[in-house]
Amino acid sequence: MNLKKLNNILDGHKVDRTSLIPVLQEAQEAYGYLPPEVLKEVSLRLRVPLSQVYGVVTFYAQFRLSPRGKNLIKVCEGTACHVRGGAGIKKKIEGLLNIKDGETTPDYKFTLETVACVGSCAFSPVMVVNKQYYGKLTSNDVEDIRKRYK
Repeated sequence: MNLKKLNNILDGHKVDRTSLIPVLQEAQEAYGYLPPEVLKEVSLRLRVPLSQVYGVVTFYAQFRLSPRGKNLIKVCEGTACHVRGGAGIKKKIEGLLNIKDGETTPDYKFTLETVACVGSCAFSPVMVVNKQYYGKLTSNDVEDIRKRYK
């Protein structure tokens, strides 16, 4: 794996454990996720034990250890969405893409995530695809929306 981007990131930070989270955030932005080679190099360069690096990465939901798909689908599971059929929306997406929550399609076109609330309760049930919000959904809407992102 080419670590040139990571080396540039690390060169911009002091060698200290306080740099760990900002370095991990920038590395994830650069690589799309945090591969093992990146975590090992971060551990070495910041002088933080690899077990602690993994501890931070697995503690915070913002960090990913596997690549996401090109299109990120977030399905809201907040109270309003739940009451108005959000579970059916999620189930429809899982069936169409043959993946479960937190998984990515084998072709890396889609990743499915559930979130606690997207802040659009008046439009529930809601899903977000690549920062585009879709509200007042029915399970019939899901296939049409998915086709837009092939």
